[in-house]
Amino acid sequence: MEKKVLIWPDVVVKKIIAEKGDKKKYVCAAGITPSGTVHIGNFREIMTVELVVRALREAGKEVRFIYSWDDYDVFRKVPKNMPKQEMLEKHLRHPIVDIPDPYDKEDSYARHHEIEVEEDVIRVGIKPEYLYQSKKYRNKEYVEGMIKALQNKDKIKEILDNYRTEALSEDWLPISGYCPDCNTDEVTFSDYDGDSKIKMLCTSCKKEFDTDIKKASYIKLPWRVDWPMRWAHEQVDFEPGGKDHSTHGGSFMTGKEIVKEVYNWTAPTYQRYDFIGIKGGSGKISSSTGNVITLGSCLEIYEPVIVRWLFVGTRPNAEFSISFDTDVIKIYEDFDRVERAYFGKEKIKDLEKQKRIYQLSCVNKPSKKLPFQPSFRHLTNFLQINEMDIEKTIASYPEAKTKADKDRIKLRATCAKNWLENHAPEEFKFTIQNEVSKELKLSKEMKEIFKQLSKDLKEKEWTDKELHNHFYTLVKANEVPTAEFFKAAYQILVNKEKGPQLAHFILIIGKERVAELFDKI
Repeated sequence: MEKKVLIWPDVVVKKIIAEKGDKKKYVCAAGITPSGTVHIGNFREIMTVELVVRALREAGKEVRFIYSWDDYDVFRKVPKNMPKQEMLEKHLRHPIVDIPDPYDKEDSYARHHEIEVEEDVIRVGIKPEYLYQSKKYRNKEYVEGMIKALQNKDKIKEILDNYRTEALSEDWLPISGYCPDCNTDEVTFSDYDGDSKIKMLCTSCKKEFDTDIKKASYIKLPWRVDWPMRWAHEQVDFEPGGKDHSTHGGSFMTGKEIVKEVYNWTAPTYQRYDFIGIKGGSGKISSSTGNVITLGSCLEIYEPVIVRWLFVGTRPNAEFSISFDTDVIKIYEDFDRVERAYFGKEKIKDLEKQKRIYQLSCVNKPSKKLPFQPSFRHLTNFLQINEMDIEKTIASYPEAKTKADKDRIKLRATCAKNWLENHAPEEFKFTIQNEVSKELKLSKEMKEIFKQLSKDLKEKEWTDKELHNHFYTLVKANEVPTAEFFKAAYQILVNKEKGPQLAHFILIIGKERVAELFDKI
């Protein structure tokens, strides 16, 4: 068997097997609270697990990939980008799962955010088993875990106090929940009987309840105890965490001790992941409007394989930015170079490493031959020449013969169109003119150049290089400054002083169409 180069997901797999033993099956977990729009930084967690899961399966292991929606968490703050702010404010301190959807589309506020993610992650090849914590708590699946926490309250308090500047109160209990009457989390607990009975007082509506944990659907564990309890309950082998969970005394550190001391399980192999920045966000998804960048936002600009490629190629504990500015063009060019190298069509540095990155970037398995690669930069030109018509743009590639070729053009052209409409700087945007502006004043010599150029375009087929060199011949013969010629050409074609590389631009517009415009000077 050929020895493959190891990149970070492969290294994590080796660590999992070393720490958890060489087993037939592993459990990998991720999760998030759907308290607002799930942004691309949150997505890094599920993508990290996805890549490790893929590498584990390639290593011949069975994997259960679970993703927890912590929709039984309390709603603490109304995000600024949500509609119906007043309605949402009335539901503060309630379980997220019980809050109405402010968009009036889904069963709840939580479900609105969950379904957006569940539909988008499929597009990048992520298909986990979803666990809804509200259902699990209300179905009383965690009764044993909650009772065990209460019976070990002193151990848990000691572990937590070791990392606190101020100790928890003597009567503190590792339990939380919601008032069965007013549904807020403003409750306190007392008089635990050592088994399943406990008293609960709602400080909001002032009602008292004698609660049986085995029967109550409104009791849950606080996060620092809930997380390790679930590790043991689901027998999790691997789960990453963000910087906030990874600090000294953070929830992973305390959870690692609690799961061992209380639940007789070992904490999962852990991978810290860093933040993701946004470069060049603009338009409707700009952070300045109060909105956030989501996976769906990224998929408007990047093909799914490129979204995966950005994450595969960056170690989880390294911060990086996703670009929406002109770097988008370079990212497509860099990806295409790696893709060509994978299929032996181009030489690049670290070939074997880049090939492994490409393998894990593919939504499914890599295709058997090099996919069609329409240049993103050229697509921005073709689209604007064709007045943003994607079908006409596909027709601009007669060499694309197969359905797969045309599907690739359509996908990438859609991304290019979205980029042009929402993010591209003005210098990238143009409209081919049908008439020459009456305000354009050209010298006799300049008019002669365009008259001759029109005639020359009609008489023969040109390559980019031949036409480019011909410009200089005409300019020299008519003693016109080169810069003035190019400026005039762009003013005629797009009513701007600059534009794409002129010779190539004229040929993709169509030399007949350009000649017709030059004849109007």
